[in-house]
Amino acid sequence: MSNNAKSAQYSTLSRSLAVGDDEPDRNLALELVRVTEAAAIAGGHWVGYGDKLKADGAAVDAMRSLLSTVHFNGVVVIGEGEKDEAPMLYNGERVGDGSGPECDVAVDPIDGTRLTALGINNAIAVLAVAERGTMFDPSAVFYMEKLVTGPEAADMVDLRLPVKQNLHLIAKAKGKSVNQVTVMILDRDRHRPLVDEIRAAGARTKFIMDGDVAGAIAAAREGTDVDALMGIGGTPEGIVAACAIKSLGGVIQGRLWPTSDEEKQKAIDAGHDLDRVMSTSDLVTSDNCYFAATGITDGDLVRGVRYNKGKVLTQSIVMRSKSGTIRVVDGEHQAHKWESYARLK
Repeated sequence: MSNNAKSAQYSTLSRSLAVGDDEPDRNLALELVRVTEAAAIAGGHWVGYGDKLKADGAAVDAMRSLLSTVHFNGVVVIGEGEKDEAPMLYNGERVGDGSGPECDVAVDPIDGTRLTALGINNAIAVLAVAERGTMFDPSAVFYMEKLVTGPEAADMVDLRLPVKQNLHLIAKAKGKSVNQVTVMILDRDRHRPLVDEIRAAGARTKFIMDGDVAGAIAAAREGTDVDALMGIGGTPEGIVAACAIKSLGGVIQGRLWPTSDEEKQKAIDAGHDLDRVMSTSDLVTSDNCYFAATGITDGDLVRGVRYNKGKVLTQSIVMRSKSGTIRVVDGEHQAHKWESYARLK
């Protein structure tokens, strides 16, 4: 059988495995890994060079190029910004080959551009996909207050409770003392009162400079030594993390956090209740969503891009909520075939 015939046969088989023409099928997960691998390899060439704009630009170009080959009809609902601000992967941009199911797409070619530029841990390339119209619209308020923890305490915690009470509930659910609980938190001045509360409760803190998507997943995933993520971070990142947590079985709770009276009024005009605590299924209503991430620098979630005798080595994680499947994918790539994505000229 010729290679072309084999390719056609495989394509027919793949599409026959689809759940339906109007929803994403299981093969989409591995297609998405190819996309985040491309973005990570392109961004990885700029690790430690101090130029986050070049790193982000290379990753955006690579992600967009590979997205055009994915079998879906996607619309970017969380992207690099509005069309006049972002020439590529802007909010509302159509992506994919147009022949598959309609999907919401959330992209972050580099979650942690500053981490990449400085060569600091936890920079990743991220992509999340869900059925069309199922992702929360984050455009009204950029920040939200978040609480993330794993499956053991998912039904016990409540963002409205005092920090100390939530920490004791997490400790009890995990069968450990509160002084063994570790809380991940973005290193920001606004979090000083929260840090004081966490430490007063007897728990430990683990600071991250940026990248609370990886932090949120670490808080929900076993074996990371992180028990919770708390604090104020980006609303778009919360929605992306929710796609992963759908597979992990933990919980993310969020409450919109306007930074100005103008933003507060914008949220009210959009019909948002600023006192409402949203949970995982409020942020992403679909039970058939996907999350893929590839490491750019080493981190709590995956290893970063590595180089070895003309090869580029990557590590990715991909999840599908419908099956609860989580895969860690190690990739080996020929370096010279990826140079065009890295903007090395």
